[in-house]
Amino acid sequence: MATRADVPDITLNNGVKMPQLGLGVWQAPVDEAEAAVRFALADAGYRHIDTARIYGNEEGVGRGIKNSSVPREDIFLTTKLWNADQGYDATLRAFDASLKRLGTDYVDLYLIHWPVPSAGKLVDTWKALEHIAGEGRAKAIGVCNNKPHHLQQILDEGSIVPAVNQIELHPHFPQYLTRAFDTSRGIATESWSPLGGTSNSGWGDSSKPNTLLTAPELQRIGAKYGKSPAQVMIRWHIENGLIVIPKSVHEARIRQNIDVFDFQLTGEDFEAIAALDTGQRVGADPDELA
Repeated sequence: MATRADVPDITLNNGVKMPQLGLGVWQAPVDEAEAAVRFALADAGYRHIDTARIYGNEEGVGRGIKNSSVPREDIFLTTKLWNADQGYDATLRAFDASLKRLGTDYVDLYLIHWPVPSAGKLVDTWKALEHIAGEGRAKAIGVCNNKPHHLQQILDEGSIVPAVNQIELHPHFPQYLTRAFDTSRGIATESWSPLGGTSNSGWGDSSKPNTLLTAPELQRIGAKYGKSPAQVMIRWHIENGLIVIPKSVHEARIRQNIDVFDFQLTGEDFEAIAALDTGQRVGADPDELA
């Protein structure tokens, strides 16, 4: 079984250390999120939890942390600002409300969930995050779903470079362009839907459901190492230097998803996985989500 010592840290551009693998809780009901977080922390060796206001389960995440008996300072906790709360003052209020629901006085990472270009509030929202960071109530701040042109607005008008850009990223959609831009600006890239989503998770205008978990190429690679296609993909993220947050509420899968530190992909494996690139999203295009 993996332990906390197995999971490497990524050092963010402000010196904060972030475990490279964490637990995501998207779509998990409050009680299921609580149980998953408690198990991940207390029994499976996780120290990184990722939630968001819009998931509706911050209370459950907070209870799971409390009931895990793992000290708060040993846990890297991320939450996110929802689109309707963008704007300077609204962001500050939304952050206070998230802290209250989580039952903590700080988060390790606070993210703007979507750029929402039609609202025109990205820069003002970012300045509110800079204020929160200045107070020490978020150890690091960043964004989600930013393409390079969204990030450029923040780089031009903000005073803090985002620490993290969390984007849809998996072998069907490896996001080479945004990853390269992130790297060039010292921004860590974090992968959501790192396994390609679920079989029914296509929800953007040009998205489609995931087929990666049954891809013959990934099954073949996994068979070499006694690993599942999901474990192969998580290992691929790790070896690409990405931060990865596979979501599950099932104890066996939570444990399996962190059990990826006893094998290494070969060059041939990397080439086979690269051939899976279709440019196909399972989520929305950030420029289309109002």
